[in-house]
Amino acid sequence: MAPAQKPLVIPVFIPHSGCPHQCAFCNQSIITSQTSKLPDKTAIHNIINRYCRYKGKRKQVELAFFGGNFLGLNHDKILQLLDRIKPYIEKKQIDGIRFSTRPDTVTPAALELIRPYPVSVVELGVQSMNEGVLLKSKRGHTGKDTINAMGLLKAYKFKIGVQVMVGLPGDTEAALLESTRKIAKLAPDFARIYPLMVLKGSLLENWYSRGSYQPLTLEKSIGLVKKMFGIFNDADVRVIRMGLQSSDMMEDESKVLAGPWHPAFGHLVFSEILYDLACHKIDRYK
Repeated sequence: MAPAQKPLVIPVFIPHSGCPHQCAFCNQSIITSQTSKLPDKTAIHNIINRYCRYKGKRKQVELAFFGGNFLGLNHDKILQLLDRIKPYIEKKQIDGIRFSTRPDTVTPAALELIRPYPVSVVELGVQSMNEGVLLKSKRGHTGKDTINAMGLLKAYKFKIGVQVMVGLPGDTEAALLESTRKIAKLAPDFARIYPLMVLKGSLLENWYSRGSYQPLTLEKSIGLVKKMFGIFNDADVRVIRMGLQSSDMMEDESKVLAGPWHPAFGHLVFSEILYDLACHKIDRYK
């Protein structure tokens, strides 16, 4: 049986919008090359039209709000954004809406608000389940918030993705893998794994320049993500991305100051996995 065809995902960035504060590692304006808060009707129209040119033979099209904390927005702003997409839904130009949000902003009131709209996927910025790591990274939420959010989203029948990070301040290999096991046990539908980079303008930049934070090497990061992938895979949680999206910004050393960057990070992880499998089979015949 052929694998299900991936939908065309149209990204609409809302950097820092709805975020109560800035996490230690974050600078969304650099990541998205966008400083404005919420896109207006014209901007959204132009983005949709531009990306729909690449639909090809794909049957499904989803619009994704990324870069901010969607459910942390004022409820009027949430409805404003969703209503701007409604005409494209009615014309069947777009089939579903997805967004990323913080675990602590997933509430019954927020989910009731979006229930009338065709929201297909909610991605949670979990990052870690270790309370010390979350505190040091200035995430402002706890592991319990993630557990509660997952329960609510499942009750409302949303498809759930989780975003997790490797290389967070104060993290260790043992803590990272235990955190991964806790996340996998919550049974999200899929996961994204991102290595932590030191971005210009982030609090992490100050820690790095003072020597109080040391980013992971590429080799170490690949080894850790390989183990995380194995934990998710054993729990039937599909890992849809390992590593950051390649872009001109990621190659700009004035913006990305340090960290385990590689444009084909996921392929390097898979190469390590295949190498381990090959060695295991060879050892069986010794």
